[in-house]
Amino acid sequence: SLVGVAGTAIGVIAGCLFALYIDPIFAFVNYVAGGGVWDPSIRGIYALPAELRLVDVVKAVSLSLGLSFVVTLFPARRAARMNPVEALRYE
Repeated sequence: SLVGVAGTAIGVIAGCLFALYIDPIFAFVNYVAGGGVWDPSIRGIYALPAELRLVDVVKAVSLSLGLSFVVTLFPARRAARMNPVEALRYE
């Protein structure tokens, strides 16, 4: 579950930074690609509104941490029932 906590922390930081700086990131991608990566006249979307809300971040963190803890239960219970000698036999 440590991997889940680390992944959640990295994801929250990266996601929040991406949401806060979407316009400069978008401008940089257009600049690097030579412009025209996103032509609003073709797609009909003229702006990419990004609103960072604490409620959404808390929901995403809760879901991510909850799932990372739940998926560790089955292997942990299985390992707890094993005989240590049998578990290490083929190591």
